[in-house]
Amino acid sequence: MPMDDDRSRGRVVARKRRALAVPLLMSLVVTSCTAGPFGLSTFGAADAATAEVAAPAEKTTVLDAPPGPASAVAMSSALFHRAPVVVVAAESDRAASAGAGALAERLGVPALQVPASAEPASKDAVRAEVERLSPRVVVTVGPDARREVESWAGGAEVVGIDAPRDSGKAPEPPSGLPAVERAQPVDVTVLADAGRDDTAAVATARAAGARVVRLEGADPRSDQAAIDALRAEPSGALLALGGDFGPPDRLRGRVDMAVRGGQLPGGGQVLFPGRMLVCLYGHPDGPALGALGEQDLEGTITRAKELAKQYEPLSDVPVVPSLEIIVTVAHGSPGPDGDYSGESDVESLRPWVDRAGKEGLYVILDLQPGRARLVDQAKRYASLLEQPHVGLAVDPEWKLGPDQVPLQQIGGVDAAEVNEVSAWLAGLTAAKSLPQKLLVVHQFQLTMIRDEQALDTGRDEVQLLIHMDGQGTTGQKVDTWNSVVGARPGDLPMGWKNFYDEDKPMLTPEQTMTYEPKPSMVSYQ
Repeated sequence: MPMDDDRSRGRVVARKRRALAVPLLMSLVVTSCTAGPFGLSTFGAADAATAEVAAPAEKTTVLDAPPGPASAVAMSSALFHRAPVVVVAAESDRAASAGAGALAERLGVPALQVPASAEPASKDAVRAEVERLSPRVVVTVGPDARREVESWAGGAEVVGIDAPRDSGKAPEPPSGLPAVERAQPVDVTVLADAGRDDTAAVATARAAGARVVRLEGADPRSDQAAIDALRAEPSGALLALGGDFGPPDRLRGRVDMAVRGGQLPGGGQVLFPGRMLVCLYGHPDGPALGALGEQDLEGTITRAKELAKQYEPLSDVPVVPSLEIIVTVAHGSPGPDGDYSGESDVESLRPWVDRAGKEGLYVILDLQPGRARLVDQAKRYASLLEQPHVGLAVDPEWKLGPDQVPLQQIGGVDAAEVNEVSAWLAGLTAAKSLPQKLLVVHQFQLTMIRDEQALDTGRDEVQLLIHMDGQGTTGQKVDTWNSVVGARPGDLPMGWKNFYDEDKPMLTPEQTMTYEPKPSMVSYQ
């Protein structure tokens, strides 16, 4: 399409956007100025130009562009319809790029980068964006950018300035440059991964008046500072920089959760890799079922905290004390409902769950289902699972077939039944605006999880963890660990169990943390 037709179409689109989305549009009025020593034209009132900035039409937009020049073009295209001035630097000149970004932000205009790549296509995208913006002046920072831009700047004047010695500090704009009068900022929040080099794109976003939230990674739920920023100042439109944030529907759900959802012990809304759990395992009724029942509630909380402290010097993430409470216990007799599993009363467990939450502990409700369906047992404890610090565990050792009874064989569960629990737990988490839920699956024989590679690991609301429950000598435990790690789908986080009586000897915290992958959960029985 001819360039004049393209620009004409752009003006029509801009007029329609102003009519339909007035609150989102910001006009930057160029005021008159005098000519300076760089040979710029004098811009009088009759020559005044207008830069037009608007939020993307979609409520959530993910710019799937690599860092550097491509992300700068994507951000400019997303927010700017027209700009009287554009600032350009060479990607290879870091000082110039930082200075160009600072100058663009100061002026309220886009910042672009000339790619280091010699591929014509990579440079064509930058050139096309400059042409689309229809600038009167292109300011180049550093000699490399000027040489490149002068060859294709078209009707725009090219003015070169030196990169500032103080990297990141805005250089003084050349004399005679059209001045930009700022208006109301555009109502857009831009998410940017702090691990990417998107200097120009971030500067362009700020120049448009957008609010930029930097975070570690691409999940706002995992960064407490990002959660706080999103809660402090919600905005209408959301724009994310980098394909790792997508797809848009998932990102919008994550941001909504960050704004409305509860917090995990230790902060944040995603379990791993941001924390490590160290927990006591057992039943409140007594020591026969584990260390958790060897003392009263207050004693258990104190003991769990002391255990967690032993791991703090060994972990590069916060260590959270935890309780894994057996809530359904496998029985040798069928019981009134015939499922060979005794279900604890919810209200008898509530004091333990509530007190643990107040003390900053994470709680895991463990199911020994017998012949019962896992999801049916999980639903019994929905009111406890509605609390943000409560997760779920399933123990396939005690999952029996229709003709099996406890202690006569090692049980097992199909991946499909675990997935059914995961789907229900994900639905509960989303409906109640809860942080990510932990779903632990215990394993010490590969037959305990049938069709293991079919486990659903893609639910955003649920974090699946495989927990190695082997006991015995160190050599036996290591063999079990290697086998279980090798069978897990992908790189699921792992858990390790230490047995006070059955391990010979029980590993120290230092020894426990030598295994790879490093356990994300260590429990004591």
